[in-house]
Amino acid sequence: MTTALPEPRPATARERALVPVLVFLGTVVAVISSLGAPLIPTIASVDHVSLANAQWSLTVTMLVGAVATPVMGRLGDGPRRRPVVLTAAAVVVVGSVLAALPLGFGFLLAGRALQGVGLGLTPLAIAIARDNLPEARSRSAVALLSITTVAGVGLGYPLTGLIAQSFGIHAGFWFGAMISALGLLLAILVLPANTHRESHALDALGAALLGLAVTGLLLVLTEGESWGWTAPRLLVLGVVSLLLLAWWARHELRTAHPLVDLRALRNPVVLTANVTGVVAGVAMYLLMSLVTRFVQTPTAAGYGFGASVVVAGLALLPFSVMSVLSSKVVPVLARRTSTAAVLPVGCAVSLLSMLVFLSAHQHLWQILVVMAVAGLGVGCTFAVMPGLIVSSVPAREIGSAVSFNQVLRYIGYSTGSALCGAILQAHTAAGHRLPSESGYRAALLFGCVVWVLIGLVTIVLPRRAAAVARRASVDEELMVEESLADIAPGEDEVPLRVTS
Repeated sequence: MTTALPEPRPATARERALVPVLVFLGTVVAVISSLGAPLIPTIASVDHVSLANAQWSLTVTMLVGAVATPVMGRLGDGPRRRPVVLTAAAVVVVGSVLAALPLGFGFLLAGRALQGVGLGLTPLAIAIARDNLPEARSRSAVALLSITTVAGVGLGYPLTGLIAQSFGIHAGFWFGAMISALGLLLAILVLPANTHRESHALDALGAALLGLAVTGLLLVLTEGESWGWTAPRLLVLGVVSLLLLAWWARHELRTAHPLVDLRALRNPVVLTANVTGVVAGVAMYLLMSLVTRFVQTPTAAGYGFGASVVVAGLALLPFSVMSVLSSKVVPVLARRTSTAAVLPVGCAVSLLSMLVFLSAHQHLWQILVVMAVAGLGVGCTFAVMPGLIVSSVPAREIGSAVSFNQVLRYIGYSTGSALCGAILQAHTAAGHRLPSESGYRAALLFGCVVWVLIGLVTIVLPRRAAAVARRASVDEELMVEESLADIAPGEDEVPLRVTS
């Protein structure tokens, strides 16, 4: 007689809403993080600041995100994951309101900095999906959440551009305040609690060292042209920042409960995903910043289209669409090859987008093609990174490991944004507001070099790791054979028999 297995409990409405709410949070984070990008020329005009200074309305958000994300990831690995998510979402709402108020450029930057705290929400959303969903559903949810970080950028640009053009620059930030408040409300209603996890003390020294080091390096990139690349204070700041970064790495390797477990980088899969995240982030935001500025440049400059903020945003919409569609391409590529093999394919497609922009930018439709190709390449690259990490680290380290990968992305985003401003500023003649077209060519050539290098990394590192694994397997087999030979009876020996 067989016993019938109990039927699985049907999912509650709260459980069914978990993935949509997490995806909405990820999209809100991406939209808010990119609010400054299409508005940079308008911010410079309204607040009477240079384009280089206005670029900080984007860079400061990424900078704060780079510091807040590992802190939130480590706290989220403990029993306080839900409070951490809700607190961060509330801070984003406050920052959005502060940026929306017409109080001047300083308050705008302060609000954008508070919005940067929200960038730490995506890794926590990935950890929540991994812990609260069946394995099959969690894999697809993790990939989708990773893509929302780039897809939401292309979605947010045209929306904020349209609102800003119709109702003024601050209306775009009021839009950010409304969607972040809605995200906070949904999170309160849906997110589960995780009280069973062990709590550890926060590595405050590690957070301080990382924040100071990243801030210093970004200041070097942003202010290099105005201070002078050989200015003593710039060189001193660069050296001090690198020393702080080295101190941070040494501290993380020695402390019992680090902010980021750098020992995980010994895993070649994790190392490949993290190197790809930071370098691909540089190239991605370099291209996006270039496109938004190029499209809005008046035709009197000899290039550009003199387009509005709305058109600049719409130019990036193909990026968002194709990055989402890449979620359908990635599983097919992974089945035909391997998950790790998707990385170099994505880098090659992204390189193609740079080359197309470099050779064809006389018509707006060419820019749309560039961004569609870029969205497909970046989507393929970023979709597989969290899955590679999740499958390679212990469950208790998922939040911290994915957060570190996200940190590297944000550092890449910040660096790409700052590099865009620095390269174009270097090609701006004294007394002029707009750079020459040669500045865009120089930036695009730099982006091509970046994608070539990271493409080689995604090929070389996994192959070296596989070779090491094969050698280790052969050595292990030889050791086993030698051990068996040592204990096996000789030709003239009779094995002992145990009798009762």
